[in-house]
Amino acid sequence: MNHPSPAAARDALARGDLASVHRLASQLARLPQPALAAEGRFLIGMAEAGQGRVSAGLAQVEAAIALHATAEYQAQRARLLMMLRRDGEARDAALAASALGPDDALTFDTIGNVHARLGDHQTALASFEAAVARDGRNIEFRYNLAMALGFLGRVADAAAQHEAILAMAPANGRVHYALSGLAKATADNNNVVRLEAVLARQPGPDDALRIRYALAKEYEELGDAARAFAHLDAANRAHKARIGYDFASDAAIFDAIEAAFRQPGYFSGASTVEDAPIFVIGMPRTGTTLVDRILSSHPDVHSAGELQAMPLAVKLLSGTRSRLVTDPETIAAAGDLSPAAVGADYMARANQHRRRADGRFIDKLPANFLYVGHIARALPNARIVCLRRHPMDTVWSNYKNLFATTSTYYAYSHDLLDTARYYVRFDRLMRFWEEQLPGRVLQLQYEELVADQETQSRRLFAHCGLNWTDAALEFHTNAAAVATPSAAQVRRPMYRDSVARWRAHEAALAPVAALLAEAGIAI
Repeated sequence: MNHPSPAAARDALARGDLASVHRLASQLARLPQPALAAEGRFLIGMAEAGQGRVSAGLAQVEAAIALHATAEYQAQRARLLMMLRRDGEARDAALAASALGPDDALTFDTIGNVHARLGDHQTALASFEAAVARDGRNIEFRYNLAMALGFLGRVADAAAQHEAILAMAPANGRVHYALSGLAKATADNNNVVRLEAVLARQPGPDDALRIRYALAKEYEELGDAARAFAHLDAANRAHKARIGYDFASDAAIFDAIEAAFRQPGYFSGASTVEDAPIFVIGMPRTGTTLVDRILSSHPDVHSAGELQAMPLAVKLLSGTRSRLVTDPETIAAAGDLSPAAVGADYMARANQHRRRADGRFIDKLPANFLYVGHIARALPNARIVCLRRHPMDTVWSNYKNLFATTSTYYAYSHDLLDTARYYVRFDRLMRFWEEQLPGRVLQLQYEELVADQETQSRRLFAHCGLNWTDAALEFHTNAAAVATPSAAQVRRPMYRDSVARWRAHEAALAPVAALLAEAGIAI
C-alpha cells in the first residue's frame, strides 16, 4: 500500500505549507504502523502549534508519544508545555527527552532552551554543547551556548562562542550587545572601533538598536559621556517610535491598583498558606540581583530566579481574556479571588522552579512591586524587600539598559521622561503600600547597602527572619548562575562605582530632574 513519505510532510512543514502538512500527515496518522502513525500525529501537532493552537498541538504530540516515543517528540512536548506555562511538566518532558538519547542538534537545543527558561542553566549547558557539536554553523545554537556560559560566569568561554558567531555574521546585534556585557571596557580592551564600523554599514533596526546600546555602554565606561548619550538617544527614539508606547497604559495600571486596594472588600479573606518565600522587588537595575545574592548566601536560602508565578496566578485565576498579564481589567477582576487560592496557586507554580525542596526560596521578579497587596494577603508569612536607589540613578540605569524588547513591563524605558514618570508612580505606589500594609515591606536603600554592607545586610536578614551568617559578606563567591544584566557585577566584591553615575549626564538629564522636582521627589 502506498503512503505519503514522512520526509515530504516534514518538507511541507519547513516551507510553511500547512495545508499540505495536514493532508500528508493525516494519511500517515491512519496507518497501522505505530512509528508512521506517530510521525503523522507529531507533524499535525507541530502544524497546529505553529498556527497558535498550542493546546491542540500538544494533544497531537502526546498522542504521537503514546504510539512511539522519541527524544524529538518529548523535546517538542516540553517546548509546548512551556508555552502553556506548565513548567513542572515541561521539565519532566525535557528530562524524558534526554533519557531517550537524542542525536540531532535541534532536539538538543530544544531541550536546552526548556532548561534555560526554567533557570537551570547548568543543565541547559550540556544540551547546548551537544547541539553545537553537531551543528556548529547554526547561529542560534551557538548563541544559546554562549549565553549559558555567560550566565554561569565562564566569561572567556562565552566570549569565544560570541566571536565565532561574529565570524559568520559580523552585524549580529544580539551578539555584539551580549559580548559588550561580559567585561568592562578599558582603553586597552574595548570593541568601539568594530561596533562603529558595523553601525556605519546600516544594519537592520533590531541589530542597530543593540549595537547602539553596546556602544553606549562602552563609551560610558571609557568616560565619553557625550557619545554614550548620543547612541542611547538615537536607539531609544527609533525603538519607541517602532513600538508606539504611550505612558498612559502604565499609568492606568497604577491607577487601577491603588483604586482596587482602597476598596474595603477587595481581595479579602484569610489565607492559610504557611510557606514563607522571600520577594525581592523594586525598579530594575537598583540592586535586586545584589540582594538576591546576599540572601542566597545563607545556607537555608536559594534563589528561584525571576518568577512569573504571582502575575500568572492572579491573571489565570481571574479568568480575564485580555492578552496582557497585568492590566486594569485583570486587577479589577482579582478583587473577587480568594487570597488562599492565589497563595496556593502561586506556590504550585513557584515550586516548579525551586532548586531544592528544603529551606526557603527567593522570587526576585522586580515587577512584583505591582503585586505587594496580593502577596501580603495570599502569603501571610512571606517577606518582602524593596530596593530603592537614588531617583536619578534609577532613571538613568533603566534608560541605558536594554531589557527584553518583547516585554511590556519595560516599554517605558525607551524614553527618559517616560522612565521618570514611571519612577514617580513607582515611588507613589510604594508609599501607598506602606500606608496599606505598614511595616510589611523593608525598603532597602542601595547606596546605604554599598556604604555599610554588614549593617544593612544584618537588617535585611532580620527582616527576612534569617539568622546571621558571615557568608553574606562574601556574596560574590556564590557560584549560582546569574541571568540578569548584573551577572558580571555581582561576581565582584561590594563596590561603589554605580553610585551617582547620573552626574556624568547631568545636563542631558535636566528635564528628568525638573519632572521629579515637580512631583515632590528630592534629588
